Amino acid sequence: MKLLSITAAQTARQRPEAYGNPQGFSVECVSTPQQGIYLMHEMDFDVVLASWPLSGWSAEDVLSEVQRVNRSVPVVLQMPSGTLELEDAARLTKLGAYHVVGDSIGDRDLHGILESAVEHRRSRDVAHFRDAIEMAPWRKLLVGDSRAMRNVADLVRLVGPRKCTVLISGETGTGKELVARAIHMASPRAALPMVSVNCSALPENLLEAELFGHTRGAFTGATTQRVGRFEQAQHSTLFLDEIGDMPIELQSKLLRVLQEREFQRLGSSETIRVDVRVIAASNVDLVERVREGRFREDLYYRLNVVPLNTPPLRERRDDTPSLVHHFIAKICRNEDLPLKNVSSETLERLAAHSWPGNVRQLENAVEMAVALSGDRMMLYPGDFPLAALPPRKTPAAHVDSMVRVPDEGLDYEATVGRIERNILSQALEKSGGNKKLAAELLRLKRTTFAAKLKSLDLAPAC
Repeated sequence: MKLLSITAAQTARQRPEAYGNPQGFSVECVSTPQQGIYLMHEMDFDVVLASWPLSGWSAEDVLSEVQRVNRSVPVVLQMPSGTLELEDAARLTKLGAYHVVGDSIGDRDLHGILESAVEHRRSRDVAHFRDAIEMAPWRKLLVGDSRAMRNVADLVRLVGPRKCTVLISGETGTGKELVARAIHMASPRAALPMVSVNCSALPENLLEAELFGHTRGAFTGATTQRVGRFEQAQHSTLFLDEIGDMPIELQSKLLRVLQEREFQRLGSSETIRVDVRVIAASNVDLVERVREGRFREDLYYRLNVVPLNTPPLRERRDDTPSLVHHFIAKICRNEDLPLKNVSSETLERLAAHSWPGNVRQLENAVEMAVALSGDRMMLYPGDFPLAALPPRKTPAAHVDSMVRVPDEGLDYEATVGRIERNILSQALEKSGGNKKLAAELLRLKRTTFAAKLKSLDLAPAC
């Protein structure tokens, strides 16, 4: 901790050795405010202590000058006890002084106030820093505030401004491309669009042309010259999705581009230099692919400069409500619908679901629920007909599969609708038509049960 002590009289309290313990302060002592202001332009201080008398300077003047140089540094004002009035102390505090004390204060108490001032500043700086991160445009792409997502956000913040290659790993549907876009948006290259290529979507010959471009007549069907993705991503970011599916023959060419930052179009001898930041993603274990001889080890290490793992939804269940609300707002906006809401019971059950398809599966489920809810403004558990969706309290007993998918396939929505209708009808039959009792049998709220009866055009048996 660095303390600037401004005092005309070098008393024992202001001498550096008074703060010389290892847990204390590194002290710079000056005898005039002018010297202190000059020193503040040269050095960063954690706290300023100004002690009177200071000839020709009022407390307001010193406070104003310190704040002009660095408004964030806390200032402790030490006034002669005989002249210190409560009203003056309150006024100086309103003007921005951290604390106003008399010259009769003990060394230990003064030391405690200075430490408190430093801690207050650090806490405030951390809060401002976190607020700045939360307000950053890229942070809006990473929905959720769980520990897992905060870790992802911290990595994005650190690597975004750099040029280093990032390898994003994670299960299908965990949002790897969104993380890549967040890294791009957090970089100085954000003014240009990120360019994306799915390495598993094209055969080898077309993928090579897609990446590096080709000249006219380079191969059968190449009737015109084409600029490849690397050239399109000049001074920007190239996102290589499903990199684990890239053919082994093409991996050596990619490695050369990453190392030399140059390549040739297919059918051309002209060397093209590029400034491209590469972010790759894979939902398979690349280390295992290396062991199998299906992925080059040198390319793996060249890509894996900064590894980043996107957590599956089951490891960030606390983010489920935020994701559901986010998807509802997005879907309603895209469909030009009034904003719908979702019941707390529904959120509870969705958070308990395993979601093997991760965030992508959840988004699809929300989109289906919004579509099937019709004009209703509230979404209920029945709007999410997922076979594995647990009740409010998940029973320990094993539930056998109710439906087998035949070789010729089946109509999912019709099948689920029949199952739901059958369950509701059984509950009504067992309860003698008592909807309240039927709802309790299914561990549903009565209002939820009634809404499902209405949506399926079911009426009580009696």
